Amino acid sequence: MPRDNMASLIQRVARQARITFRSPAGPAFGENLHRLQQLLDEVRAEDLHLAPRGPSAAAAAGGGFPWTGAVPPVSYMHICETESFSMGVFLLRSGACIPLHDHPGMNGMLKVLYGTLRIACMDTLPPAAASPPPPAAAGPCHRALFRSRQHYTPASPPCLLSPHTDNLHQIDAVDGPAAFLDILAPPYDPQHGRDCHYYRLLEGSPAGAEPAGLPREVWLMETPQAADFWCGGEPYPGPRVCL
Repeated sequence: MPRDNMASLIQRVARQARITFRSPAGPAFGENLHRLQQLLDEVRAEDLHLAPRGPSAAAAAGGGFPWTGAVPPVSYMHICETESFSMGVFLLRSGACIPLHDHPGMNGMLKVLYGTLRIACMDTLPPAAASPPPPAAAGPCHRALFRSRQHYTPASPPCLLSPHTDNLHQIDAVDGPAAFLDILAPPYDPQHGRDCHYYRLLEGSPAGAEPAGLPREVWLMETPQAADFWCGGEPYPGPRVCL
């Protein structure tokens, strides 16, 4: 085994993620999370042997065919997964959107590797008897607090989510392709109540549009996964991670 000072940066990120999320309720969680943020903030695209690419390269890598319209708008590179966390890279084509979705009972960290992302973040709110959902709702509705909508670049610190704060988000690629390193803890697992649910903003502008004053309360309607959104798979080209 290489010495710690010889390990790749992504290997050190994975080790710190394992330490951090092995005991998310422990007394050292805050300190461990801060250390993980610091390491994640150092990661650049070249550390994972990635570089921005045009539409033709993205189509070839994603296994799609541009002339049939079957190119995945988003691709995923799996790096590693344990019972306590998963880590990988999402690659978004120019103009692609990961629709508004949740992370039940999960922590998450997102670090932009290249390009620009516009991320809208929301919190779920408890039901309120005095505040009925809009009459036009055609599915299950939930109250939420629309907290923020910001642009993130490789120079930005990691975007964080917790089980109770910024747990719902929508991610849009702005002005070109983009990629981000993603850590989820624990991983999605429908058998343990951690399935991914998608939502649509019922009032005002869509989540990706310029919002009214924030933060503000909104209504969300649960929806099926959008027909024009799916995620392809690509091999991860970066340094090997061993846990």
